[in-house]
Amino acid sequence: MIWLIGCNGMLGKEVAKQLDEGKFNWIGTDKEVDITDPTALADFEKSVESSSYLKTDTLDKHINWIINCSAYTNVDKAEEDTELATKLNTEGPLNIARLARRIGAKLIHISTDYVFNGNGTSPYTEDMPKDPLGVYGKTKADGEDLIQKEMNQYYILRTAWLYGFKGKNFVYTMTNLMNSHDSIKVVNDQKGTPTCAVDLAAVILKIIEKSDKATEAFGKHSAPSFGIYHFTNGGETNWHEFACEIYKLGKKHNRITQTCTVNPCTTEEYGAKVQRPAYSVLCKEKICKELKIKLPDWKVSLEKFIKSDNFGCN
Repeated sequence: MIWLIGCNGMLGKEVAKQLDEGKFNWIGTDKEVDITDPTALADFEKSVESSSYLKTDTLDKHINWIINCSAYTNVDKAEEDTELATKLNTEGPLNIARLARRIGAKLIHISTDYVFNGNGTSPYTEDMPKDPLGVYGKTKADGEDLIQKEMNQYYILRTAWLYGFKGKNFVYTMTNLMNSHDSIKVVNDQKGTPTCAVDLAAVILKIIEKSDKATEAFGKHSAPSFGIYHFTNGGETNWHEFACEIYKLGKKHNRITQTCTVNPCTTEEYGAKVQRPAYSVLCKEKICKELKIKLPDWKVSLEKFIKSDNFGCN
């Protein structure tokens, strides 16, 4: 049984979709089960044993995987709403990890490139020191630390610049602006890599499949090693180049119907409230080697996203 926490978020909805398509035995919760309340988490876990929550009749009602897609992700607002950001990004993951350890479940937890300060010039590896710039990054970094102290059977997946079919994201924001403005400004001095939620969800499921297959084969197949992994799409870019590619593909696939000039600007000129990492490209060699996968280039995944029939379906 897989318990998907944060099933109504952008990534959570994509994971849920792929769990359904793969006919996995799973159950999802969102705000109705408060991750900041250990009792609420424990009560829900107990209720699954005999409850009507289950989508299908099954003899396996034991939760052996927890996927945590819940998080406080508003970078700017986190500076003022520190208490809630800490509860959701630090205390919540600790509560989930404690429950996972107690019931013998493996945990997949989603983290972020914001745990780094962005002063680097080459892709960040998983073992590089964390040094977050703001409240959002610090609360996510602290959440990682507490999971690692609490349990051993975890996969922490750091990702960046995430967009998906459900909810607000940079691709939808740019598309809407380009359809309503003659010109826009986008920063060009922050480098990173866009990540399509479809691809990240597929990797989450692949970890589960490989691990379960290894368990069933009694050692004939190796399970992915527990620990921290980085995953984004392939390549690197900046926000301005990302926006230009959105415009080009949006025009190509008739998602953008008017002419809009996409002008570059610096972060300082844009006037961002909170400092962002200037360089947050993540090294993905570890996860590619462990799962034997090839990364889709960010431009390839972006085009698939924009031309999909699901585009804009919130």
